[in-house]
Amino acid sequence: MGMAETHREAFRDEALELLSELESALLELEYRPDEQELIGRTFRAMHTIKGSGGMFGFTEISDFTHEVETVFDLVRSGAVAVDKELIDLTLRSCDLIRAMLEGDGSADAETRRKLTALFRDIARPGEPASLPSEDSAPATEGGSAAGGDVERVYRIRFIPSRDILKTGTDPALLLDELRQLGSCTVIAHPERIPRLDELEPEDCHTFWDVLLTTNRGINAIRDVFIFVEDDGELHIDVLDTHVSLSEGSTGKKLGEILVERGDLSSEDIHKALSFQRRLGELLVEKGMASPAQVESALVEQRHVREVQQRRQSNEAAASIRVSSERLDKLVNLVGELVTVQARLSMTADHRCDPQLTLLAEEVERLTAELRDSTLTLRMMPIGGCFSRFTRLVRDLSGELGKNVELVTCGGETELDKTVLERLNDPLVHIIRNSIDHGIETPDVRLAGGKPAQGTVRLTAEHSGDSVTITIEDDGAGLDGDAIRAKAVDRGLLNPSAASCDKELFSLIFAPGFSTAKTVTGVSGRGVGMDVVKRAIDSLRGSIDISSRRGIGTVITIRLPLTLAIIETLLVKAAGESYVMPLSLVEECIELNRVDAVPSSGNRLVNVRGGIVPYVSLRDSFNLGGAAPDIEQIVITNLSGNRFGIVVDSVVGEHQTVIKTLGRVYRNVEGISGATILGDGDIALILDIPALMGGTGPQ
Repeated sequence: MGMAETHREAFRDEALELLSELESALLELEYRPDEQELIGRTFRAMHTIKGSGGMFGFTEISDFTHEVETVFDLVRSGAVAVDKELIDLTLRSCDLIRAMLEGDGSADAETRRKLTALFRDIARPGEPASLPSEDSAPATEGGSAAGGDVERVYRIRFIPSRDILKTGTDPALLLDELRQLGSCTVIAHPERIPRLDELEPEDCHTFWDVLLTTNRGINAIRDVFIFVEDDGELHIDVLDTHVSLSEGSTGKKLGEILVERGDLSSEDIHKALSFQRRLGELLVEKGMASPAQVESALVEQRHVREVQQRRQSNEAAASIRVSSERLDKLVNLVGELVTVQARLSMTADHRCDPQLTLLAEEVERLTAELRDSTLTLRMMPIGGCFSRFTRLVRDLSGELGKNVELVTCGGETELDKTVLERLNDPLVHIIRNSIDHGIETPDVRLAGGKPAQGTVRLTAEHSGDSVTITIEDDGAGLDGDAIRAKAVDRGLLNPSAASCDKELFSLIFAPGFSTAKTVTGVSGRGVGMDVVKRAIDSLRGSIDISSRRGIGTVITIRLPLTLAIIETLLVKAAGESYVMPLSLVEECIELNRVDAVPSSGNRLVNVRGGIVPYVSLRDSFNLGGAAPDIEQIVITNLSGNRFGIVVDSVVGEHQTVIKTLGRVYRNVEGISGATILGDGDIALILDIPALMGGTGPQ
């Protein structure tokens, strides 16, 4: 990939982030249309996309975004009011720009023309929209060929030949034509005009510099001089007006402009500057300040300048954009290092060499710090994921004729980027279901004594080495009777079986399960919640539902912070090693046959007065062999449910680098992955939810 393409990729990444920021600002602006800070955020995002797009060759994006920016410039000045139509139009523009960035075929010229016409009608109501045709000439230097409508400043130097007047051409008329293209400043150069006794009236003795601000493009300027361009000199330059001015700055210095124009050389400027007297010398010479005072002020000036330069350097290096592939490779390398470090520690323990043990401990400490730092690099705030759902709720509410507000909390909570990427689709399904099935229409809510506006609350918070995400709505709640009837009809539930609400609600995760009476564009096909369950399980997480009829529904998702390296508990059964996530382990106790509670076919154990079901790992995995006289039972806690796993022995805590299973073993139930131990042996990672559901291998 060349440097230019690298810059274009960087622009795409930045533009997608800006579009997310833009959507967030627009959705807030809909509720607070007079908030100047939100209007400023919207304008700045558009301006940045436009400027950067033009810089990196995305001229179509730059030209289109200019139309949107023009309207929001009028909004800033109060000339145009913010209403729902403008928000809708701008959100459609965000979708179009995103499609153009991603090279989507839906970003066709017809869509751009329609949106451009609508924005121009807002900016200049009553004027006929002059839209670029599909076969308009390609963009040229300084702008698009026939009106890219990007306003630029041009420096034009026109030096006609001496006999231009003899051909019947009047330069004044040419300058008048330039004035019709936009805001124009003309500077005549009379230095070539001779004395009256030497003046030849039919000769042209002057030339002109023109500063023109126009959106007509460089070709429109060349058209003015089309018949005289070869009869003299014509120079057209595009001035960079995007350079921000710091406080007190006046832009380019006089010498820089003279050198740019070619009127003087850099050597001439330096020679002229050498004749200037410095302020400090003049003050000392006039007796207005002592040499010591001037020197002290100069030292202060140098010191402040150094601090500013250092601060600017630090700010410039404060953040750096790194591709996901590089981060993934770094995490993989750190994972391999963790495995090697475990082997080193085990080797040191076996050799009983104090020097080697000391070295192994130092490597272990450094590896742990490197691991934590590397994993932190991949942590991203979940708020970026939350912000996308505001647009989803807005569009879906309008489609279903409901009034729904999304309230988010805990957006600063951080999760591994891989978890975040795979979490998006499950959350979309849940929020769509909450709005479609949960939130009632405004008239039904008012009749039931609720406010017309429904609320979906999205909350995230840290809980140990996991993150808990809660999606709560104040809708109608789940209909237990309808779920039971549907489950019985599909053979998922025995009509005579008794089941608590929690077991009943969990049935909605069955493939193809839906209580919707009609199929709509949103739901009713039985696809969604089973996908959610599989996605959450693949993230080694858990999902729980609680609901009260007429009050609302709460869906709780618990996810690990990262999928790469986790703390686990290492256990053994029938000579084989297994690990389980330490975050799910509550305690380890000996299995005392006396505490075993007799039950019809179920295995239960009395743990300090509480009854806990358990399974034997040896039996579940058909490991065979005789169990030891004293077994250990690991008590786990998953979403408030306690569950025991009986093993031969508990080895202790272990830092586990997760390795995915091959394609052949990917669907083996009860196992979620594998890891390499310090001695090179393989240990399987237990899937606690699968074992708890009794779906382990038999």
